[in-house]
This record gives sequence, C-alpha cells and structure tokens, in this order.
Amino acid sequence: MSYHETYAACAADPDGWWMREAGALDWVKKPTKALFDDNAPLYEWFADGELNACWNAVDRHVLGGRADQTAIIWDSAVTGQVQKITYRDLQERTARLAGALRARGVAKGDRVLIYMPMIPETMVAMLACARIGAVHSVVFGGFAAPELATRIEDATPKAILAASCGIEPGRIVRYKPLLDAALKQSKHQPDLCVIFQRPEETAPLTEGRDMDWHAFQKDAPLADCLPVAGNHPAYILYTSGTTGQPKGVVRHTAGHLVAVNWSMKNIYGMKPGEVFWTASDLGWVVGHSFICYGPLVHGNTTVLFEGKPVGTPDAGTYWRVVQDHKVAALFTAPTAFRAIRRDDPDGALIAKYDLSSLRTLFLAGERADPDTIHWAQDKLQRPVVDHWWQTETGWPIAANPVGLGALPVKPGSPSVPMPGYQIEVLDDQGRPLPANELGAITIRLPLPPGTLPTLWQAEARFRKSYLEAFPGYYETGDAGYMDEDGYVYIMARTDDVINVAGHRLSTGAMEEVLLSHPDVAECAVIGAADALKGQTPIGFLCLNRGTTRPEAEIIADCVALMRDKIGPVADFRKAVVIERLPKTRSGKILRATMLKIADGAAVKPPATIDDPAILDEIRMALGRIGYPLAGPSA
Repeated sequence: MSYHETYAACAADPDGWWMREAGALDWVKKPTKALFDDNAPLYEWFADGELNACWNAVDRHVLGGRADQTAIIWDSAVTGQVQKITYRDLQERTARLAGALRARGVAKGDRVLIYMPMIPETMVAMLACARIGAVHSVVFGGFAAPELATRIEDATPKAILAASCGIEPGRIVRYKPLLDAALKQSKHQPDLCVIFQRPEETAPLTEGRDMDWHAFQKDAPLADCLPVAGNHPAYILYTSGTTGQPKGVVRHTAGHLVAVNWSMKNIYGMKPGEVFWTASDLGWVVGHSFICYGPLVHGNTTVLFEGKPVGTPDAGTYWRVVQDHKVAALFTAPTAFRAIRRDDPDGALIAKYDLSSLRTLFLAGERADPDTIHWAQDKLQRPVVDHWWQTETGWPIAANPVGLGALPVKPGSPSVPMPGYQIEVLDDQGRPLPANELGAITIRLPLPPGTLPTLWQAEARFRKSYLEAFPGYYETGDAGYMDEDGYVYIMARTDDVINVAGHRLSTGAMEEVLLSHPDVAECAVIGAADALKGQTPIGFLCLNRGTTRPEAEIIADCVALMRDKIGPVADFRKAVVIERLPKTRSGKILRATMLKIADGAAVKPPATIDDPAILDEIRMALGRIGYPLAGPSA
C-alpha cells in the first residue's frame, strides 16, 4: 500500500484501521474498539484492552525465536566499552529487577523515577517498571537538583533508581550528590533509592534509604508480566513549561506500543532483526520511543550509545558505530550533523569507514535546514529523511515514510502528515490559511494513538496549553505552512515568528539563508525589541573549522545574502560571530533565552541547558554589536 492509500484508508475508517494495526501486538484481552471519545476533547485509545509493554518488547521475542538475537548493543565511546545483550538476557535482567521492586512494595500504578545515564541498566529499569505495571519517569541524568526536586514532588515516586555518575568527555558528572540535594528540597520522599555504582565513580549510600543495585536484586524472584489496561500510563515524561513548572506528559500503554511499532516498519523501513540506532538520550522522548520501546517491540537490535557526535574522540565516531554494528538506519538530530560538518566540512572521516549497511539517515529534533540535508546526502550518498514530532506526540507527526515507498524529498520540509494526523494551518483567529501562507500549525482532534491524552495530575493545564487557543484542534506551538502538495514546513516555534515593521517573518527562513553561506556551520536568528520597527533580527554565526576569511567579510556577505533572498523587508543588519550556540542537552537551540538576554531581561539558565557558562558568551557577543545592557543573570 502506498502512502496516499494508507493515509486515505486511515482517514476513511480510523477505528477499523487502528484496530488492524493493534493486531500486530500480543494482547491478554483484545480491545472492543480503538477510539474512546466519551470524554471529548480528551480521548483515549484501546482503553478496554489489556496487555503488557515488557511482554511485547521482550518476552514474546524470546518465545518467538529471537532469544539469542542481540536486543541491545551498548557502545560507550566515553569508556571504550561495548556490551551486547540478547533478548534472553534482557528478559532475565528485567524480570529480576521487577521482582526486587515488587518485593519492596512497588505495585501497579506506583511511580518509579529513573535518574541514570546511557547504560543498559537504564533500559532494564524502564522495562522492569513496565513489567509490573509501575509508571516510570526518566529524568535526564545530571539535571540540577532543583529541577529534579520538582519532578520528584510532581510524580511522587515510591522508588528512585539512579546511577552514581554519568560520564561526559573529559569529566565525570556525579549524580548522587545531585539526587541527595534534590531529596533535601523535595516535600515528597521515596521509600527507597537503588544506586547503580559505576566503576568510574562510586557514591556513598545513605543508610536506611539507599541500596546497592546488585545487593537489592540478590535472590529476588523473577517477576512475570502483569497485564494492564490499554489506557494505563506507561510513563510520565517531563517537558519544560513556560511557567517554570515542568509539564508531565502522560503516555498510555496500548496506543504508545501500536504507534511506535507501526513507525518502525512504515516510517523507518525496518525489518525485524536489523540494527536500528537512534543517537539520542533515554531521558528524551526520542529515547523512549526509538531507543527503547519501538525497536524492541518490533524485534530489532537497538544501539545504546554513550558519547557525542564530536569529541569522543572525533567527528568520525558516528561512522565507526555504523561500521562496527552494521547499522541499517541512523536517527539523530540536525544539530549533531551540523557539529560533524563543522569539524569535518569535507567529510574526509566518512571515507575511513565501511558504511555499506546504512540505508537511511533520519533527522528530527530541530529544523533540518536544506543546506545540512544537501551536505549529508552528498557525503553519505544515502537518502536523508527529515521528520517532525514532539514530546507530546511520542511519534512522528510528519515524515517521509520509507517503509511505504519514499515520496519525493523537498529539502526544508519534513514531508507529509502520518496516518491519524490531520494538519491544518490557521491564522490568529483560527481560520484556515491557503497553501504557502505562514500560520499556526495545528492538528484536528482527535490526535492518533500514542499521543498524550493529558498531563500528569494537571488536566486544566493540558486543556489550557494545547486545546483552548483553537477549539477542536491541538495547538502544536509551531509556526509554518503547507504547500500545494500537502508537504509541511515547520519554520519556527510560534514565539520565534518575528514582526518587523508589521511584516511577519520566520526566523527559520532567515537561518536557512545564513546556512547557505559556505563558511557558516551553525546559526540562530532572534528578533530583538526595536523601538521603531517592533523587532529587528540579529544573527549569531558559528563558522566552520579552518575558515580563514575575516569575520567582518563573512558578516557582510550574510547581510547581502539576506537582502537578496528575503529582501529589504527583513531589515537584517546585525550579526555576530560566536564560538558556540546555547543549546539544551538534546541539541535544541535556546533562542528564547538568547532573546531575553538581548532585550535586557533577567535570565535564569534553563534546566535543560548544556552549559550555563555560554550565556555570558552571548552577553559579550551582543555587547560587541551595541547591546551593552544585555540581560543580567536572574
């Protein structure tokens, strides 16, 4: 079936279509229908069915002939270790940890907070929770104590599973002191904390509360998989909120499994048994869906990578992993490729490795600018597929579905809506806009399976954040347009659309122009306040390694490029060269924080920032172009 036939079939009979897709899973009790809309605009999928996520990800493969297939390849570039875990091994490990948790009183519906790095034990912890119906909440390892404390207070976990440390290039991040500090700040206290001691840094344990990972599981009985309802929460994943209070995105078990299983075959074009590598982190939604659950439910081998695209040890690390583990598809963020390109602009390191196993490169997480896509296609000689989704949706909203027969690529677009997503572009009054006009990207309700049904203990906030601006629609918070062929273009977050003398302009379009300059590796554009024109764009440029041209010439080129490609209306006059951009640990550029600095507002470093020190570099850079009062620290 082609993409167009598949999308049309889902739209014509969504209940029947999704029920057929649900048949790919093992059910203890099959659902009577797909969509439950009694409480619209809050929707649930497969609510009266019963199944278990760990069974579908692990046990059924052991029984189905994949017991000796590798389930997880742990490749740690920061420690030089590689470990391979079969489905049989994974079953025993998850059953043992699940049994130990159950023996200490963790029951169905209880929350378990996981604060661990990119090690196999983190995935074992997630699956062990799913095995007994506990609701896991993975917090990115190394999050600051106040942010960790807010998540502990909101999720009220019965147990916390943590590691002694994480390992970054050139440094060890001690997790245990952060956890201890968070628990001192939190009103809620767990019954116990279980600490996995890494050899690089062992942590002192608090008597009466903390237990060693291995001692905790010693002699524990193996736990069977406990059936849960289709609408049972599989996990809570916190995403930053505009108020400073994180939003707990809830993922229901059945819809989540159906959606990620469908995606593995139809979007990523994977066959069971093949090696799939998502170069992200288990603390982000990408890690939940396509490092852990998606590949395992589909019967693939998943790569768990502990390292960076550059610096562990160089910009050839990704190609080494592809070669060593015969990766069929790689999924990473555009920012990772921009970092690789910056360090190795000619792609010389690519030629050192055998990439014959690699069929496709998938990009998501930040807008994939056409220049980066062209570079990757040229150097890899492989299809490069951009796709777009969110923590809230849990799987792609728009993509080029390789498994259904790839559509023509339009660089700059994540392609077309996936089944169940009816995307519409609306103006500020909620009226549909014609093709190629910039507006708010929305999705007509109901959202498909696998998407968030609500926020954890915050239904009113869920309605206000996503449903109230455009009744009958889910507000994505992204701005863009659709062309006459139905391709989606995500140009910026809604807040990043700037107004220059009455003209609404996309910062994404401006960044696309800047990235077309041969010396520019990465960039960001913000719209700083301007007394005359409302806002004026400022460009931040990171140059390729080895660039010898004077910065002033490159900036002049960029100003001319903007005038030529977008026109005088953009009023692009100011740009500054910097060494690096402020980003989250998942690679998203912190444009809103940069804007606050430029506008002189007090700035508190976001919890997700990779390195807070970079904000002072942004202040100094802005000072060089006439913003001497750029935002003080909060």
